Amino acid sequence: MTSKVTIRQLATGVPGLDEVLGGGLSEFSFNLIAGQPGAGKTTLAHQIMFALATPEHPALYFTVLGEPPLKMLRYQQQFGFFDSEKVNNAIRFINLSDATVEGDLDTVLWRITEEVQKQNPALVFVDSFRSVVLSNQVLGKSQSELQLFVHQLGMLMTSWQATTFLIGEYFNEKDANPVCTVADGLFWLRQSVQRNSMVRKLEILKMRGQSTLPGLHTFRIDHGGIRVFAPVGQELQSRNAPPLQAGQASRLSIGVQELDTMLGGGLPRGYSVLVAGPSGSGKSILAGAFLAEGARQGETGVIAAFEQHPSGSRNPVVAALIEQGKVGIVDSRAPDLSIDEIVHLLTAEIARLNATRVVIDSLSGFELALAPTFRDDFRESLSRMVTALASTGVTVLMTSELEDRYTDLRFSPYGTAFLTDAIIVQRYTEIDSRLRRLIAVVKIRASAHSDEMRLFSIGDDGLRIGERLAGHEGLLGGRPTRQHAAATVRERGMPANAAA
Repeated sequence: MTSKVTIRQLATGVPGLDEVLGGGLSEFSFNLIAGQPGAGKTTLAHQIMFALATPEHPALYFTVLGEPPLKMLRYQQQFGFFDSEKVNNAIRFINLSDATVEGDLDTVLWRITEEVQKQNPALVFVDSFRSVVLSNQVLGKSQSELQLFVHQLGMLMTSWQATTFLIGEYFNEKDANPVCTVADGLFWLRQSVQRNSMVRKLEILKMRGQSTLPGLHTFRIDHGGIRVFAPVGQELQSRNAPPLQAGQASRLSIGVQELDTMLGGGLPRGYSVLVAGPSGSGKSILAGAFLAEGARQGETGVIAAFEQHPSGSRNPVVAALIEQGKVGIVDSRAPDLSIDEIVHLLTAEIARLNATRVVIDSLSGFELALAPTFRDDFRESLSRMVTALASTGVTVLMTSELEDRYTDLRFSPYGTAFLTDAIIVQRYTEIDSRLRRLIAVVKIRASAHSDEMRLFSIGDDGLRIGERLAGHEGLLGGRPTRQHAAATVRERGMPANAAA
């Protein structure tokens, strides 16, 4: 009976990439990093190289008719992963331009073999391998010769126990076909531009011997290098909702005592609640009360502010909590966010603070924060975010902007109200020529709640809920009052008798 060979997996040093790869990079594998110009291929290769190379396990980086090493290093040293002490110590750069210009693949292979035998590297990079392919085509060499060259190179690196990367500019998988058939791993980098946003995506088309996460994974290049964002929920599958601590209630206060009563004793812990209402109705104030109540109970929170930064006089309660470190903030102003990146930012902040309460303010801003390419499937994105946050065990409050049409019984402009466990609606009504605010609890899953519509006001101390609305004025989904109709007529500039 033969035992299985265990393949060691190497940590790439690229945040999120090991997770997409299914645990890391296979040692001694023969890989291709491919994609369009500017997609981040060289940056990805350098980040992996600087993470793995040591004096005991050095790396060779061959440049082939691409950027000369000095120019390449000038730009790569701007990233946080760059370590100047490793250059010419654990990492050596070798220029193969002369051999490539001649177009003799045997010469190129001989030069690589010579350096590998001399240096005995653990890692080998050839950038750009596309130049070798083009030189082969210019001289009229056949595809079979190129495939033989790639096969020989792969066998050489495997025999010398080196993990190898070929970096090349390819626009589609067909262009790289001779290399694809030989490669053990295939990293494909893509980028798309819409309006003022650029979205970069990575796909692992192939990785022999291990299960990778399928599909396109968004990534970002920043001062630290490349960060890959795994699909929403994947990073949370092994994390269960934290159990209730001793003395911790299964329901939590939303921050307004009368509203807790309307909710049937508070909001069940771990639920998601949608607070829907028109502009100025008090959604953000209620969200602030929700976080402030958590702080009073010794709980930390996180707010994702997609409309405006909750600082200063705009939201002094939340601003004070942020200043005190009791509430963390996700406030990215990047124009090309993906749903995976947003959830990554949220879950990282939740983990940092061990937060139990999360506010999304608001869904309208959340939609605008997404890159245009992700807005077409906004409902799916929202569903994935709610599911991911629920996996962490936090209680989530989301606000949603609604146009108050008086007669429309709507709770979200996106048709996503079914995603949440509870709904609180805020409305306006006209009573005695005054604009008054109304609040009602529309639903709480598996829980009894009040069906009353209550008047409420906003003061220096926050929301104050008053008496139940009498009669039929302002009834949700009902016929608007004559005052409502007259106000609508005046607003639209219609003849006065149209209100009758």
